[in-house]
Amino acid sequence: MILYDIFLLQFDVQHPELNTMNIKKELGEKIKRIRKQRGYTQEELAEMIDISSRNLSNIELGNSYPKPETLEKFLKILNITTQTLFSNDSIKSDAELLEEINFLINTIQHDHKTLEKIYKILKALIYEI
Repeated sequence: MILYDIFLLQFDVQHPELNTMNIKKELGEKIKRIRKQRGYTQEELAEMIDISSRNLSNIELGNSYPKPETLEKFLKILNITTQTLFSNDSIKSDAELLEEINFLINTIQHDHKTLEKIYKILKALIYEI
């Protein structure tokens, strides 16, 4: 139960502009994005965390919060920390993240050494996964 209370508190502190409905929606979108990144279908993840596919769908759509014990299972099975789940950057959509990455790269487009470093880092990250 403490983890669940921490979840609500962290989310409220990091996102005071969001009301309760938006919090559920943002959390659901985050869980869905991570699930897809890990290559799981809703059915697979639901089975692994011992909830119905319908329940998972409702969580991902922002219609309900996960129970504290379900939240703990999400963290364990998706191999993520509470910081990852509730951090502001991770809530951004893929399109928003790509836009920010492109913006940052464009700011250094004439710095060959830095571009080379970024290329090596990205290549290492991509092939490490």
